[in-house]
Amino acid sequence: MSGGPVLILGAASGMARAVARSFAEAGHPIQLAARNKARLEDDAADLRTRYGAEVTLHEFDALALDSHGDFVATLPALPEVAVCAVGAMGTQDGSEADPLAATHVMRSNFEGPASVLAHLANAMETRGSGTLVGISSVAGDRGRATNYVYGAAKAGFTAYLSGLRNRLTKKGVHVVTVLPGFVNTAMTEGLDTPGPLTAEPEEVGKAILNAVEKKKNIIYTRSIWRVVMAVIRNIPEPIFKKLSI
Repeated sequence: MSGGPVLILGAASGMARAVARSFAEAGHPIQLAARNKARLEDDAADLRTRYGAEVTLHEFDALALDSHGDFVATLPALPEVAVCAVGAMGTQDGSEADPLAATHVMRSNFEGPASVLAHLANAMETRGSGTLVGISSVAGDRGRATNYVYGAAKAGFTAYLSGLRNRLTKKGVHVVTVLPGFVNTAMTEGLDTPGPLTAEPEEVGKAILNAVEKKKNIIYTRSIWRVVMAVIRNIPEPIFKKLSI
């Protein structure tokens, strides 16, 4: 790794904090970006104290699409790596009852992330180097009754990352798709998450660092999800419709 700056978008989440720690420990300057950047002061202080990292804070609203171009253009340095950890799960019941709530979930998990990554992709392509990391979800591998709004948004984001990777592969820019299953964060608090299928944020952070270093294309965290989702994707539709998953 070059030790170039790493931008973390949606930096206030537990998973994003773990990603920031992994890259800071590896010697990278860190750019933390989220709505209300004041919330990131404690995280920045921790990274500086623990790893001696250079940290800058940036105001970023994933849903303010018309601000994304200026956001990228005014960063102190174009990052070598940008990790998009933006997302909102909502609830399936809430999305079914209120189409506006469903729209918020879809925009937060697909439209906003795709928009900011488009600006970063263009800038990195012009430079001729860089890595984009999009945190999607195994929920996008197949629509399921229990979370199909969130899953649909993540499916769109996964497809977007795949196309972006294909577009940029000869331009010096690499794209990593991260497909977490359950992760022990505030987003999954209160859910019944099986231990063998539930990763800790630190696992995800280290897995993303490793994927960037080794230029991996698609990673599942934990890896058992690759098998689980292969099974789910291949259940025949007449049977799948009868399952409560």
